[in-house]
Amino acid sequence: MKTSYIAALDVGTTNLRCFVLDENCTVQGSAADTVELLNPQPGYFEIEPEGLWRKIVQVIKLAIRNAKLTPAEISCFTISTQRCTFLTWNHKTKEYYHNFITWKDLRADALVNQWNASLTLRGINTFLYTLYLLTRSARFLAGSVLKLMNGQVTPRLMFEIAQNKRLKQALKDKEARVELLDSWILYKLRSGNGLEPDVEHITDITSSTATGLYDPFTLGWSPLVPWIFGIDLSLLPRVVDNSYKDFGHVHPAAFGADWGSTKIPIAASLSDQTGAMWGSQCFNTGDVKVTMGTGAFLNLITGCDCKAVISGMYPLVAWQLNQKQKQLQTVYCVEGASHDFGTVVSWAHSCELFEQPADTADMALSVPDTNDVYFMPAFSGLGPPVNDYRAASGFIGMTPSTTKAHLVRALLESIVFRVVQLIESAKQETGQHLQVIKVDGGVSRNDFVCQFLADASGLRVERAVCTEASVMGATYLAGLNHGIWKSLDELKRFRQVERIFEPQPKLYEIIKARMDKWHVAIERFSDWY
Repeated sequence: MKTSYIAALDVGTTNLRCFVLDENCTVQGSAADTVELLNPQPGYFEIEPEGLWRKIVQVIKLAIRNAKLTPAEISCFTISTQRCTFLTWNHKTKEYYHNFITWKDLRADALVNQWNASLTLRGINTFLYTLYLLTRSARFLAGSVLKLMNGQVTPRLMFEIAQNKRLKQALKDKEARVELLDSWILYKLRSGNGLEPDVEHITDITSSTATGLYDPFTLGWSPLVPWIFGIDLSLLPRVVDNSYKDFGHVHPAAFGADWGSTKIPIAASLSDQTGAMWGSQCFNTGDVKVTMGTGAFLNLITGCDCKAVISGMYPLVAWQLNQKQKQLQTVYCVEGASHDFGTVVSWAHSCELFEQPADTADMALSVPDTNDVYFMPAFSGLGPPVNDYRAASGFIGMTPSTTKAHLVRALLESIVFRVVQLIESAKQETGQHLQVIKVDGGVSRNDFVCQFLADASGLRVERAVCTEASVMGATYLAGLNHGIWKSLDELKRFRQVERIFEPQPKLYEIIKARMDKWHVAIERFSDWY
C-alpha cells in the first residue's frame, strides 16, 4: 500500500520548522529557520511579513527535499501557529499597513492601563456582575472581571487604528482587513501568494479564541467589541472549526516551477497551544499540559464546560470537531500564561551567567539552595494569579557569598514558582484533582526544572520522548481529518514517555517555605513601572 506522508509547518515566536512525517509518525525529513523578531523601539516586537513568507516557503521545500520525496508524494499539509500575532493589509494590492505585531508586543501598554482603570470598564464590569447575580450565567461572571491584556489582539489593534494614518485611511476606504498569523498563512498558501486573491478569509477557532475579540461562551466574535472598542468585526476572518473540510489545497504557484501542478490538500490548521494539547494527548477532562517555550502556557481541559475563571486565567475553546458529520463538539480549557520563561533563560545566557542553556541544570544542582537569593521573572509583568503588569524583574537577597550557581538556581526556581502559581489557580478555579503534568517545549529538556516542578507542585511530571508537541498535535489532527487514522485511540501508540519525574514529599515543605518567601519578594517588585 502507498505510504502516507504529512507535512507539518510550525511557526513559533522564535523558530520556524517544517517536518515531514509518515503514517507511523516517524520524521522522514525536516527543516528549520529562525523567526527574526524586530525591535524598532523599546517594547515593540514585530515580524516583517514578506521575509517570514520567504522563510516559510524555503523550510517547506527543504523539509520535503530532505525527506527524499516529491511534493506529489505528500498526502496532506497542516499548520500550527503562534496566537495573537496579527497585521492589517490590503490583500488585493499586497499593501501592508504595518508589520506583524507579535503577542509579546507592549506598544499598547499605556492604553491597557488607561482602559483597565477607566470608569467605562468599571461600569461594564459592574453591569455584567449584576446580570450574573440575576441569571447565574457563567458568561456574565467572566465578563465581570474583564480586563484588557497586552497579549490580546484588542489593545494593539486599537492602538494601531488610533496611531496609523495609512490604516485609518484604508479603513475609511474599506480596503483593510485584519489577519491573524494563521489566516495570513492560509491565504498565502491557498491563493498561490495572491495569484488568486479571492480565496476565503478564514481563521481556525483555536487561533481566534485567545484574541480578546472572541466570546467562547457564544462561539463567535464578541458583539461587545464594536460597542466597547469601536472595532469593526467585518475586518476579521470567518472562524472555522478544526474539522473544516474546505481548506482546499496548497497552490503550487507559491513554490516555484518544480512543484508543477501539484496541489497538496490542507487538512488542518490550529494554534500552537492546541497543537501542544493534542501532541501531549490531553484529550480528557482534567488533563493538563505545560508548554515550556518562550513563555510557559498551562492548559487544563474542562470538557464541554466553559468555565468562568476569575483569577486572571481565562476560558478558551481548546478545539472544535465535527463528530461523525452529525454535529460540532466543542471542548474547552482554561489557560494561564507566564510570558517570561524561556526568555529569562535567554536573557541570563546573554549576560554570560552560563556558557550554554544545557549547563543550567548542573549549575543549579551544584549548590544545595539559592543561598537565600530570589529572582523575579517579570520582563512582561506578572500574569495570573498576581496580575501585576507593572512589576519589575530582578534579583534580591544577594550577598558577597552569592555565586553564579546561586543566581542560576534562583532564576530556574522562579520560573517554576510561576508555573506552580498557575497550577494552583487552575485547580482552585475548576475544582479538578490533578495528578500528572505533561510538559513539552524546549525548556522541558531541563531535568532540574522538571524535577523541581514535581517537588514544588507535588504532582508527577511526564515528559515525552518527542518534545515537539505542537508539531505532533498538528500532525495528529491532519491525519484524522484526512482519514489516515480513524480515531483518537489509534494515536495513543505514537506517544512515548521518556521520563516521569516523581515528587519527593520530603522536599515539599522546604520548597513551600522558599516559595512563601518568594511571594514576599513579589511585593518588593510590584507596581514598579
